[in-house]
Amino acid sequence: MGKQEWYLEYEIHINRPGLLGDISSLLGMLSINIVTINGVHDSRRGMLLRCDNNEQIERLASILRTMDNITITKLRQPKLLDRLAVRHGRYIQRDADDKKTFRFVRDELGLLVDFMAEIFKQEGHKLIGIRGMPRVGKTESIVAASVCANKRWLFVSSTLIKQTVRSQLIEDEYSENNIFIIDGIVSTRRANERHWQLIRELMRLEATKVVEHPDIFVRHTEYTLDDFDYIIELRNDPSEEITYDVVEQQSLFSPDGFSGFDF
Repeated sequence: MGKQEWYLEYEIHINRPGLLGDISSLLGMLSINIVTINGVHDSRRGMLLRCDNNEQIERLASILRTMDNITITKLRQPKLLDRLAVRHGRYIQRDADDKKTFRFVRDELGLLVDFMAEIFKQEGHKLIGIRGMPRVGKTESIVAASVCANKRWLFVSSTLIKQTVRSQLIEDEYSENNIFIIDGIVSTRRANERHWQLIRELMRLEATKVVEHPDIFVRHTEYTLDDFDYIIELRNDPSEEITYDVVEQQSLFSPDGFSGFDF
């Protein structure tokens, strides 16, 4: 049996000098290696550990539970969010009621890109929605994550450089290794039936699709938010409200719909 990885997270009640050294010494005596260590939230510290068997982890947990200065909060085989927390030194904020919704602010773009890149590396169908106000970094983050995941990105609809509305792809663009980017507003306000036929084909493809403005997208299509595997919210600051009022105003008063709105 090969080496096993575990995630240990503990809360520090009294951060006395030498506490980390004591825990590190204990891990050494149990022949458990520390792969990565970092503070993950205020008084909490996270560690990625590597050992030979479960017995070592059980003995570690038994000893740590006798220590008054700390409380074990997590001891499990590492999940994606655990690895990212240790790598970046902070938690990814997750909606308490809707577990597939993850929240980021603009100064966490590096964490967001890393998170999406890990999702993009996974095989099979993935449908991701990303909400956010204009110029907050949605499209740029998707492209950067595609690069990190060594995947090619394709704009099915977009306004990043110029307005793009694709109605067909060439044969090699249907690759399951591509990341397909759809702007929900552009597709619902400007596209024709050929464009929607293309989107339906892509939805059946075992590949990753990212929809910007998913709430607008589902409002005007047969798809629902339940069809999404992940919903990402990106804000300039935690108190910012994500609203589409400006989009509605542009569609009412602008002669070309929403051309004045910079997505």
